[in-house]
Amino acid sequence: MEIILEGVGRRFNRDWVFQNLDYRFAAGERYAVLGPNGSGKSTLLQVLASSLNPSAGRIRYLQGDTAVDADGVYRHLAMAAPYLELIEEFTLAEQVRFHFAHKPYLPGYDEDRVIELTGLRAAANKPIRHFSSGMKQRVKLALACCADVPILLLDEPTTNLDRQGVDWYLSLIGQTTPGRLVVVCSNQEHEYGFCTHALRITDYKI
Repeated sequence: MEIILEGVGRRFNRDWVFQNLDYRFAAGERYAVLGPNGSGKSTLLQVLASSLNPSAGRIRYLQGDTAVDADGVYRHLAMAAPYLELIEEFTLAEQVRFHFAHKPYLPGYDEDRVIELTGLRAAANKPIRHFSSGMKQRVKLALACCADVPILLLDEPTTNLDRQGVDWYLSLIGQTTPGRLVVVCSNQEHEYGFCTHALRITDYKI
């Protein structure tokens, strides 16, 4: 699946976050969206996810030669970001079960394997509200990466992860993302070093 931006801009009130963005995110490729904190990386990711509408231009989603309506694109993507919350009252097992009631598992994955992949087997029946920030980040990333969808959107993916957690993230990416369109918003090279394309959001500010 690919995403095509044509003259896309987004503003809040009278302030433009970015403008005149023409770009093609090709199926199966890996992209880094780069820029300093507050530059608009997260805003662009939300536009790509169709959770924010462009203020100018248009965005198209194509599955082969077939157009996908923006209102239904959520079925084709998974996302992990610091501002997306887990359901704190759920246990880890319940959160996994709930998430994959709405997204299919990658082939070869199931509830047990996803829990094992997080490294949090001992906390499977523990409410998420008692998890550390690093544990929650592992859960968010595992849920997104193990969903069988063609687009994966990641915003600051190693937030709250220690060195061991960063290594775990890179292993997770290696296991779960071949053949998928991956977009990583970051200003830390270890988060996006596997990407082969880069879009600098500051190039689209006026």
